[in-house]
Amino acid sequence: METFWEVFKRHGVSRRDFLKFATTITGLMGLAPSMVPEVVRAMETKPRVPVLWIHGLECTCCSESFIRSATPLASDVVLSMISLEYDDTLSAAAGEAVEKHRERIIKEYWGNYILAVEGNPPLGEDGMYCIIGGRPFVEILKESAEGAKAVIAWGSCASWGCVQAAKPNPTTAVPIDKVIKDKPIIKVPGCPPIAEVMTGVIMYMVLFDRIPPLDSQGRPKMFYGNRIHDTCYRRSFFNAGQFVEQFDDEGAKKGWCLYKVGCRGPTTYNSCGNMRWYNGLSYPIQSGHGCIGCAENNFWDNGPFYERIGGIPVPGIESKADKVGAIAAAAAAGGAIIHGIASKIRKSGEKEE
Repeated sequence: METFWEVFKRHGVSRRDFLKFATTITGLMGLAPSMVPEVVRAMETKPRVPVLWIHGLECTCCSESFIRSATPLASDVVLSMISLEYDDTLSAAAGEAVEKHRERIIKEYWGNYILAVEGNPPLGEDGMYCIIGGRPFVEILKESAEGAKAVIAWGSCASWGCVQAAKPNPTTAVPIDKVIKDKPIIKVPGCPPIAEVMTGVIMYMVLFDRIPPLDSQGRPKMFYGNRIHDTCYRRSFFNAGQFVEQFDDEGAKKGWCLYKVGCRGPTTYNSCGNMRWYNGLSYPIQSGHGCIGCAENNFWDNGPFYERIGGIPVPGIESKADKVGAIAAAAAAGGAIIHGIASKIRKSGEKEE
């Protein structure tokens, strides 16, 4: 398989733009500037990695989020950075043809492919609540994971169980780590996860041929190392004791803290506050709705969502908010660089056709 640099050269990307791209990717993965040379070296020498993306019980929101990635574009990840060999949602092929291809990739790249799992396996009735190609999904999961070098659990369904595993859990749905015991699993929770978090995790694994540093729950520290509360632009209102008491009151109109109307930001670890969604445009708190903690374990059973959670002391003194403008500006600049490279690749493809 071609290396990243070979793919970029074939599409007319200059060395200068390639280095800009590598620098931007380094920042998005949460790495220090000193790591740029190592990222460049990896992109010059590493071949694209085969990826199998399978689906269990889920709503496809993780895929919907992934294809909206802007930094880098999902099309660049799929077509230039990885070799997406199987995805029963995105694949052009279907039925027996695509299932046979999955089996062929497992044999051909045994021990060298990444398995991405969206959704979870139901164990009730011998797995009959989720059937793929005439077989229970739990069988497909075990079979696909056996030859994988690592497994990514996309979203809260695969990571924690999510709504399918909420009480009373009639299908006996479980997170994938209850079935896969002998492989490293990288949990990327969220309902859905942020698109750039998903692409960042894939890029790290592809470039460095290892899993990213994980926290005690198996989540990448570079994206799940801070609470949403820590990077929230409404934090100064929390510190000052200025809260929305009910939706559409004067506090809500002034943009005060949403903690008292149920915001889970103080107990939820994710990058929503600094990366935001849709190329840094917004996130729930910015749009006036509190965080429901969708990246945390059992969040469906931790309701009701619109009541204040206990155990969080409410301060009454003034304090300055954390500054996150620099992060947003850097993300916007990185998006412009990568968008330029993507345009060149697309134009090159059109000329070839």
